Amino acid sequence: MTGLRVAEIVGYGLAIGFAIIGTALMLAPAGPDVPPPFPHFDKLVHFVVFFLIVLPAVAVRPGSWAVIVLGASALGGAIELIQPLVGRERELGDFVADVAGAFAAVPLGHAIARRVSKPRQLSEGKGA
Repeated sequence: MTGLRVAEIVGYGLAIGFAIIGTALMLAPAGPDVPPPFPHFDKLVHFVVFFLIVLPAVAVRPGSWAVIVLGASALGGAIELIQPLVGRERELGDFVADVAGAFAAVPLGHAIARRVSKPRQLSEGKGA
């Protein structure tokens, strides 16, 4: 198994894992009414979860960033549509935070992909 193949398995595994955990948390019935540590804390959580979903996928497949972001955004939209069915509120702000987190991960994902591919290119005699 090549290093690239292992990186793809790890990258997609992380993305899928974050997507499953994030979806489960966002669709869990609302718990006790505990005040957040600061205003709009839930938006930060949405941003971070979708950043973490997109980052590893873009890192292993940077040329597919638009499809990855679109897929993550669709997941965020679906979560928001389903939330009222589990006793949670549907909020446009949550969806905006999801999409913003997804887009914010793209530049770092590209940087990681360049960094990871550079040693491989050098070892294959393709770089200087």
